[in-house]
Amino acid sequence: MAILAFRGVSKRFGGQVALDGVTLEVSQGEVFGLMGPNGAGKTTLIRIGLDILRADEGEVSLFAAPLDRTTLDRTAYLPEERGVYRRAKVRELLSYLGRLKGLKSANAREAAAHWLGRVGLSHVAEQRVESLSKGMTQKVQIAACLMSDPELCVLDEPFSGLDPVNVALVKDLIEERRASGLTTLLSTHLMHQVEALCDRVALIHRGRVVVYGDLEEIRRRYSPHEVVVWTSMDLVELGVDAIRDANGSWRVSLPHAETAAGYLNELIRSGVLIDRYEPLVARMDDIFVNLVSGGAE
Repeated sequence: MAILAFRGVSKRFGGQVALDGVTLEVSQGEVFGLMGPNGAGKTTLIRIGLDILRADEGEVSLFAAPLDRTTLDRTAYLPEERGVYRRAKVRELLSYLGRLKGLKSANAREAAAHWLGRVGLSHVAEQRVESLSKGMTQKVQIAACLMSDPELCVLDEPFSGLDPVNVALVKDLIEERRASGLTTLLSTHLMHQVEALCDRVALIHRGRVVVYGDLEEIRRRYSPHEVVVWTSMDLVELGVDAIRDANGSWRVSLPHAETAAGYLNELIRSGVLIDRYEPLVARMDDIFVNLVSGGAE
């Protein structure tokens, strides 16, 4: 089921095209990665999907229904431009935001206490938000997004300002949502986090979708026709088209039309003693740079 669907969505600001015929879907229970350089149109698309902006053309559906208060109440949004009531006490702020999401007062207080514990901030519950560090404030806002268990949670650069320990914490929370069948739309510039978390992705460049689909399939599609071989033998002396890497492995270019599995069998038949063998799979960093710097033209 498509939790959030865009069909032919376009948006202009004056004479500038922000989105140009964007079509994509975010499915139930997945972590969907929305990628793109600054100014690509990611935030505009998110805001259209949450009815903060209106599209000039195209259709948007949320939970297979038109955008309205009922469907929007099933979502939560962490914008890249953060905003909190800085004079409020942390517990009071979360309780208030919980009530805004429809929780009764007692439930909102209980949820606030629970989520402050989950993000490791119980000890600052009675402090004012303005006294917190950037990372702590970020975790307060993440807790505010998750405390109502939204069916769709949209996180725009959620790792900003977090140290490695808290990055791992937020990743665990996102993984828990997926395990519970809840959906997360993640917008980030950190490609290694996309690889670690996302099931499917879309890359937007100059307002258009240039890559969309299953993460691993996309990585395979853009991978070089090469494998990495770990062996104590000198492959060049054996006549193999290979380059020795600094870690002692060999990067081997496969013969035309040869599969990785087929070439492994060929090496074994040739008497090569192989310790480890892997197809070389493209990293999202490389795919991103290639497409954004001209590969998608």
